[in-house]
Amino acid sequence: MMKQILFAGVIGLFLTLVGTPLLIKLLARKGYGQYIRDDGPREHASKRGTPTMGGIAFIFATVAAYFLAKLITSYLDPEADAAPTFSGLLVLGLMVGMGLVGFLDDYIKIVKRRSLGLRAKAKMAGQLIVGIAFAVLALQFADNRGNTPASTKLSFITDFGWTIGPVLFVVWALFMILAMSNGVNLTDGLDGLATGASVLVFGAYTFIGVWQFQESCANAQSLTNPGACYEVRDPLDLAVVASALMGACLGFLWWNTSPAKIFMGDTGSLALGGVLAGLAICSRTELLMAILGGLFVLITMSVVIQVGSFRMTGKRVFRMAPLQHHFELKGWSEVLVVVRFWIIQGICVIVGLGLFYAGWAAEK
Repeated sequence: MMKQILFAGVIGLFLTLVGTPLLIKLLARKGYGQYIRDDGPREHASKRGTPTMGGIAFIFATVAAYFLAKLITSYLDPEADAAPTFSGLLVLGLMVGMGLVGFLDDYIKIVKRRSLGLRAKAKMAGQLIVGIAFAVLALQFADNRGNTPASTKLSFITDFGWTIGPVLFVVWALFMILAMSNGVNLTDGLDGLATGASVLVFGAYTFIGVWQFQESCANAQSLTNPGACYEVRDPLDLAVVASALMGACLGFLWWNTSPAKIFMGDTGSLALGGVLAGLAICSRTELLMAILGGLFVLITMSVVIQVGSFRMTGKRVFRMAPLQHHFELKGWSEVLVVVRFWIIQGICVIVGLGLFYAGWAAEK
């Protein structure tokens, strides 16, 4: 079973390494270049016209890597259970759906020459439709232990507290999907920043999926500590999805790092935010996501603080929001900001995984 995880990561990496340059040529030939705000850092003016909508590359690569990994595993080991699971398909569907909303936004910006892209109501409506569909379906398809892909309980490293019910769960899932999508979107302001940060989080979720599979309550009889097991429907398949995403984003980063040859656009940022929320919901680590994706939370909060301060006092806390541009205006080079923010994200992942393990150890 673990071969699927390795195959998915390697195939995702290969497809974006080879496929992204082809996408760059196609987008450049059609003139689908990035729009750059006039009020942003002056150094960004040189990026105007860089091909965007690059999220197409890693969305396609992730989906292809997931299914190819299963086909290869089935061929090499016919006895292996390599069938797609509802959890894996739902998370991938959430990524594709959010990516489609982002693609429409990018397309209107670039092709229709309307700088704001989709109207705010239309964009929100698209995100709500995709998010509600995911949340409703995630409460279906119970396995033989009664576990559905998602749970109506809140979760940190496992489910806890009272059942909030299906309606409140849908609201909570929508909040997570919208928050993470906006967080990744705001982070995607410097070459490679959001992509590299996402690679680290997907690596964490690959580990979490493997660990949850090994310590699954379904295998309670063979566990040394059955009391610390995980009731997650398809943890190993979530690890396959996370590995495919990690590999695909890593390959895309080769072309997206400074100086970027392509940007992910809203196509990519909305897809990544959506799939991060989906992984958190289906792996029962919803609140842990705020730590694992700490950089996205930090950058989002910088915008909230900036807007709130200006509306209440007329003064700005930062020279410019999101936070990465504040440090650019302080004189940091783009590469310096990106590398240091990657370090911050790496620390967040280490802390998050430490808490995840500590939660398991505390039950021993």
